[in-house]
Amino acid sequence: MFLSIHTENPEPRKIQQVANILEAGGVIIYPTDTVYGLGCDIANKQAVEKICRIRQLDPAKAMLTFICKDLSQIAEYAWQIDDQTFKLLKNNLPGPFTFILKSSNAVPKLLKNKKRTIGVRIPNNKIVEDLVATLNRPLLSISLKLNKEDDYLTDPEEIYHRFGKLVELVIDGGEGGDLPSTLVDCTDSPFQVIREGAGELVL
Repeated sequence: MFLSIHTENPEPRKIQQVANILEAGGVIIYPTDTVYGLGCDIANKQAVEKICRIRQLDPAKAMLTFICKDLSQIAEYAWQIDDQTFKLLKNNLPGPFTFILKSSNAVPKLLKNKKRTIGVRIPNNKIVEDLVATLNRPLLSISLKLNKEDDYLTDPEEIYHRFGKLVELVIDGGEGGDLPSTLVDCTDSPFQVIREGAGELVL
């Protein structure tokens, strides 16, 4: 399915339609404030496994990201966020950043990697914001890129042509970016930028 959603004022009916697909175990391709991503409900084991098959990843080793609605939801899945890290998150989210944090016991078993870490994001994108709020739990996410050598696809119609048969839904949320989020490891002090991407960190 290919579904166009208004980028500034997402139609509630369409957002609910996408949430229903996720709750039923569907995998979607959706826009963020950086590149298009693959997403599913973190609580659906089969959907998580499907994303890992598409991206040829081992869930126990992969760095999968939780798209959250706010800092309090991040705190549910992260373990003991200290004051310095909280300030960093508050200064930069919503925004084009992924922060690696130590994971809490609330993280589903399938998603507990050997390092006991998770990536968290709050994209500055109204479609994603409304979708995660409607779903009422994080969206599991990974960027839409099958090989390291590939460029990020930015045209939703081209994305649908190439990947539409692998997923239940492709959201057309306008032209995507071609630069991923900046990746920041906050599991140790001082924090470390391990991938330069979109955005400039505010300290």
